[in-house]
Amino acid sequence: MMSRAGIKTVHATAGATTAELRMPGVVQANAYKEVVVTSLVSGRVTQVSADLGAQVTAQQPLATIYSPELADAQTAFISVRAEQVAHQQKQTRTQRLTAIGAATRQELEEHEAERAKLDAAVEVARARLTLLGIPEERTQRLAGPQDVVTTMPVRAPFPGVVTRRAVNVGLNVDPSMPLFTIIDLSTVWVIADLYERDFAKVRVGSPATVTSASYPGMTLRGRVSYIDPQVQQETRTAKLRVEVPNPSGRLRLGMYVDVHVGEASPRQGVFVPKAAVQMVGSDAIVYVAADAQQGRFVERKVEIGSESGDRVLVLSGLQPGDAVVTDGVFFLRAERERLQGR
Repeated sequence: MMSRAGIKTVHATAGATTAELRMPGVVQANAYKEVVVTSLVSGRVTQVSADLGAQVTAQQPLATIYSPELADAQTAFISVRAEQVAHQQKQTRTQRLTAIGAATRQELEEHEAERAKLDAAVEVARARLTLLGIPEERTQRLAGPQDVVTTMPVRAPFPGVVTRRAVNVGLNVDPSMPLFTIIDLSTVWVIADLYERDFAKVRVGSPATVTSASYPGMTLRGRVSYIDPQVQQETRTAKLRVEVPNPSGRLRLGMYVDVHVGEASPRQGVFVPKAAVQMVGSDAIVYVAADAQQGRFVERKVEIGSESGDRVLVLSGLQPGDAVVTDGVFFLRAERERLQGR
């Protein structure tokens, strides 16, 4: 009967495993170090100095914009400041005339009111130049039309790699148009799926390492920085994020890697093949040969731990050397239920 049922047994073996979880992951950009670069002014692109994939430094010019709007704002500032200076001189004369009785107090107050309006207009024009990217020291040097600049460089806000270029020479742009996308790849995110059964084994701050088949021997160390509070209904997993350094740029966006989470300290236990363990409701059971030659087997409830390859760690219920059934388990379950039904 055992031969017809195809019953086979193997011996439980002592061994060691680790508390480390291994999951496939995908490399993504660090979203906190990704920026879409736009222009502060409207105008026409006259030069592009950054190509797709270029490594750029902080404040490096990426493109140059010819902007009539920028010239108009400077001209308006020069004009209103000239009015302010002229009115200040006029007000000074009125104050002297008022002191000797040659001008009335009302005339002086009118001049003072006009001076306040001009002061406010100058500050508005100055603020507009600041919004358009003109630094204060250059604003102070605006004395006449000869000082007006008509072009504005678009600069990189931080060092990184140009991953998108949406601008060419001759294109008309405005501040709402994305021109470049720059990503700092000195650190990257690795996103993996954490199964519901492993939630208790991982927390934010758990140590993690990232390896890749593309670079044998490479090990990048980091920590779990985020675990999605929402479980995906289809897969019963939550997204897990590990931030790792990428100084050499070997990890590329979209690349597949392996994520190892948890401590790698070995743990002693008893191992059996996965096929030997059956789940009956919430209980894990194995069938142990009491006397295989006589066809006698015992159903035993066990507590299982982590998996290691095609083996399962048994925490309690078995001893090394116990013969457990791997093939023909369903036949034994059916026979047990038949005998219980008598």
